[in-house]
Amino acid sequence: METLARELAALPPSLGPVRVVGVDGHAGSGKSTFADRLAAALGGAPVLHLDDVASHAELFGWWGRLRAQVLEPLAAGRPARWSPYDWTARRFGPERVLEPAPVLIIEGVGAGRRALRPYLARLLWMETPRETSWGRGRRRDGRELSAFWDGWERAELAHFADDPSRPFAHTLVRQRGTGYEWTSEVSATPGAPSTITDGDGLPRA
Repeated sequence: METLARELAALPPSLGPVRVVGVDGHAGSGKSTFADRLAAALGGAPVLHLDDVASHAELFGWWGRLRAQVLEPLAAGRPARWSPYDWTARRFGPERVLEPAPVLIIEGVGAGRRALRPYLARLLWMETPRETSWGRGRRRDGRELSAFWDGWERAELAHFADDPSRPFAHTLVRQRGTGYEWTSEVSATPGAPSTITDGDGLPRA
């Protein structure tokens, strides 16, 4: 991951002093694991999980809250103050503070939505098939959340039908064993060569 981390850190800021990196993909595609590994390679960069911004009532209707609580303060160089959602208690929890950082990773379904893309320095898409991703998620969460997943799948299909992220990604990422395979400049050169790593790095798009 060190190679990718150096490339991202060298990008021009995209939101005030911050370089915002979006990691999008289907639910269960490995976004959180990848984002956490990338954050560690960046020396502990903050990761904002969109699962903490969404809610039962607003699976994808969280844009206004993200803009007001996080993006606008960071754009002005101020700390962001936001309240993560508790999916068990079904309410927003205590306020958290997110200081401006050289790189902020925003990961979650919808991290590449059209309203957020102008603020991104880079958009990465986890290239895991939808059925595989959803199967992982269902196995992870168990039968007790089966009804939630039924509703989620319908909501995700509707979201990406109206507001797709993949066509606008700079890089497609596929997990291969302990490493990742990447394809760069997705929209410009869909046949660009890829490289398989063992977790050592993801070359820049």
